[in-house]
Amino acid sequence: MTKNIIFDIGNVLIGYKWKDMCLDAGWEEDRAEKIGRGFFLSPLWPDLDGGLITVEELIRSVVEKYPDMEEEARWFIGSGKKMTVERPKIWELVRKLKEKGYGIYVLSNYSEELFALHTEGLPFWEQVDGGVISYQIHQIKPNPPIYEHLLEKYRLSAGECLFFDDRPENTEGARALGMQAVTVKDGSEELLVRELEKLLDGCPWDSESTDREEEAV
Repeated sequence: MTKNIIFDIGNVLIGYKWKDMCLDAGWEEDRAEKIGRGFFLSPLWPDLDGGLITVEELIRSVVEKYPDMEEEARWFIGSGKKMTVERPKIWELVRKLKEKGYGIYVLSNYSEELFALHTEGLPFWEQVDGGVISYQIHQIKPNPPIYEHLLEKYRLSAGECLFFDDRPENTEGARALGMQAVTVKDGSEELLVRELEKLLDGCPWDSESTDREEEAV
């Protein structure tokens, strides 16, 4: 029986539009894609999420690779609030689930700086009972310790938890510890809305039917 719902943040509770942010600022598309790859595909990105390096260290590594793009690199990271997309429909469903008695938790990979920049002051926090962010414990998903830390910290039973994340390796990590999990494919807000509405309607959650839905999205 599901008693607790655990959410990733990026591409689940909030959306991202980093490329649109760059294009809106007048960048050429190839330049936007170049800087996005430089950051998100950097081998140092997991270290940033794990709190092992700072944003400044990551920026320097990107500038070493693209020395003509230092101004863009700093703007890209510093403008992170413009990169996020609010999801009020999701937040309202989370509020209703909290009222229905579900425990609401977050489990997300984030650096300290970007976590504050992207999420500070967002209304969904009013519904959250607790959470673990990767930089806080120097562990990232899908490594088992970060899931175990959340379960132990809040005395949750894995079999009573349902986890939503946009990355399949992270939902597999949750399942390996006994949680139920849904992959929010491509960060699909529509898929997440459907699944949360099912919970509100009292429908028993079915991982096999959810997997079939994901493939159809």
